[in-house]
Amino acid sequence: MTSIAAPPTGWRVVDIVLASVLGVAFGVVFQAWNGAWALVQPIFIGFPPVQGLMYGIWLVPAVLVPLIVRRPGAALLAETVAAAVSALLGAQWGLQTLVYGLLQGAAAELAFAFTLYRSWNLLTAVLAAAFAGAAAVLLDLVFYYPDWSPTYQLTYGVVVVISTALLAGIGSWLLVRAMAGAGVLNAFPAGSEQAEV
Repeated sequence: MTSIAAPPTGWRVVDIVLASVLGVAFGVVFQAWNGAWALVQPIFIGFPPVQGLMYGIWLVPAVLVPLIVRRPGAALLAETVAAAVSALLGAQWGLQTLVYGLLQGAAAELAFAFTLYRSWNLLTAVLAAAFAGAAAVLLDLVFYYPDWSPTYQLTYGVVVVISTALLAGIGSWLLVRAMAGAGVLNAFPAGSEQAEV
């Protein structure tokens, strides 16, 4: 979905409510996904970098919410709220989850900022997801995988960015299109525009 008009800068109450509700909902999803992540870790013992395939789910709010509310700061707000809820629900990474939420949200925000908050198309969604994925990779390599070989680190980075581009980028864009088509986004610009690639 594309918008070439000047971006709105003021947040409406409905924008704040939707961004917060989706952030909380995804925080619950994150906590369930954290459990799934822990459960399937033995599958990746042979080649750990492939675990990055699961990453994209954790970045959906950083792309989905900005595509809907189209306000500066939406990616940062949604991803941070989701991370905070996940941490409060007992995420195994504790308060470090908040650091991830802040940096991933800020990285996704950059992609929308580069377009001056005027482009809401598939490419922008994929770039926002890829930027957030790259931020996650950098944090992971510092906190968890500094001793991996360069091949493992590079493979992990590529796998995470692909996962986030597909699940959070394309997935969020398709979800917004479906929701707009169903009429549930009529209060938002995403609900009144024709979907474009």
